[in-house]
Amino acid sequence: MAQKRLTWVDVTKGFLMILVVIGHYPGELNFPFIKYIYWFHMPAFFLLSGIFFKEIKDNQDTKVTIKKRFMQLMVPYLFFLFIITAVRYSMELALGNFELSWYFQDLWKLVIGGRFVRGAYGVFWFVTTLFFTYLLFIWMTKYLSRVKQIMLLVIFYIVAHLESILAMHVINGTPAEAAQTIPMLWNLDVVFMAIVYFSLGYYAKSIWMNIKLSWIFGALLVVFGAIAADYIGLIDYHLSMKFLRYDHLVLDLVIPMAFIIVILGIFQRLTTILPLEWLAKVEKHSIAIMYLHIFTDIIMNDYFQYGLIGFTTLGLAIPIIASVVIQKLIPYGKFFLGDIRAKKPIHL
Repeated sequence: MAQKRLTWVDVTKGFLMILVVIGHYPGELNFPFIKYIYWFHMPAFFLLSGIFFKEIKDNQDTKVTIKKRFMQLMVPYLFFLFIITAVRYSMELALGNFELSWYFQDLWKLVIGGRFVRGAYGVFWFVTTLFFTYLLFIWMTKYLSRVKQIMLLVIFYIVAHLESILAMHVINGTPAEAAQTIPMLWNLDVVFMAIVYFSLGYYAKSIWMNIKLSWIFGALLVVFGAIAADYIGLIDYHLSMKFLRYDHLVLDLVIPMAFIIVILGIFQRLTTILPLEWLAKVEKHSIAIMYLHIFTDIIMNDYFQYGLIGFTTLGLAIPIIASVVIQKLIPYGKFFLGDIRAKKPIHL
């Protein structure tokens, strides 16, 4: 049973990673497919992380767990931050950009991170948000009763929506512009929303690990109903965690949860009859895909013209190749990709 669960989780994460790539496609589509991806794909990652969270009481275990999470999340973050920045700056220098002020301003944005870094760094906010979500949830489950945990989560959820109202309706402007008027290091304010999805994975673990067929059918009604209502204009729902856009106090739970129930439930059943190993392999290289797919497009679109399929194919293939090269040829390569067990350098 444990192996089956591992299989469907890996396959689901691989599928979600493909949606992450598709979600960053810069072109126009006839159908608002990308908008609907944003309704659930980031909440799904936080929820899946919550499913496998283990409560910690011992101080020594807490230190070990925090160190482990730092190695798994922040080491790849720093590694790819360095690699992408080194390549970018090399390209800038090659093009004749020797203005020191530009580099200092750019480095300052990289230090702040979160929603303030765009382009090649568009996904970096997720990692810092997830890491600090872990830290906060460790503290909550260690020192607070279940009732106090839930009360605090309700407060976090309300605060997140109040901040969203401030950004989207008081400050106004595009989500990116409005959110960036609220200063915050590493998108730490997004933790208020992320920890709610994370906690739903943790508290309802037994439900998520074996989703009933009746739940899937019920969730499908919500999914298709929401898409139909949005498509014909009855609702205009958006969800963008990175830019603090939470449109509705109820729908921000109902819609993401419905999608996640459907996706997890379907893959729990598909993996019992189909291997879907290719999706599991995508998940195996998900770190490189996450960090490099946008940068791949930034470099490749100067040489090729391609649509969504080409964008997605390149956004998966080139990072996977890079992941294999890093693991095989770079000392500590696996460690830089988040494998904390791979601490010995490879001798060629």
